[in-house]
Amino acid sequence: MKKIILITLLACSFPALADRLPMPGNAPASFKSECSSCHIAYQPALLAADDWRKLMAGLKDHFGSDAAVDSKTNLEITNFLTRNAGEVSRLGSAGNPPRITQTQRFVRKHREVPAKFWRDPRVKSAANCEACHRGAASGNYGEHDIAIPELRE
Repeated sequence: MKKIILITLLACSFPALADRLPMPGNAPASFKSECSSCHIAYQPALLAADDWRKLMAGLKDHFGSDAAVDSKTNLEITNFLTRNAGEVSRLGSAGNPPRITQTQRFVRKHREVPAKFWRDPRVKSAANCEACHRGAASGNYGEHDIAIPELRE
């Protein structure tokens, strides 16, 4: 009987774990300081390794900004991201240039979000994870922790 209860509890927790993407403990200080100077330091699991390589190779024009770093820092951050990257089979294509918001996983998870919410001044962009997911910086993207109450409907 205890075994059945344990299996049931574990099965119930898997959906919650699917929306937890903790930051790996081996994140270099350069990653945290450079990447979070303009946006949250996205968890490496949000893109596949090849997509992180492409993104890091194009920092001179990083979505309209020059986010270039010296070659040593670039290599350190790239190595961290690719070592801890997500599985392409789980994420799907991220486009070119790679965007987390274009992965099949992101699109699937957000397919029911009406377009008006992406234009909401509190959100501004689908890349602004923290606008809706209060725990995004710590890797919590669960539906039960949405910051905009209208999105919970």
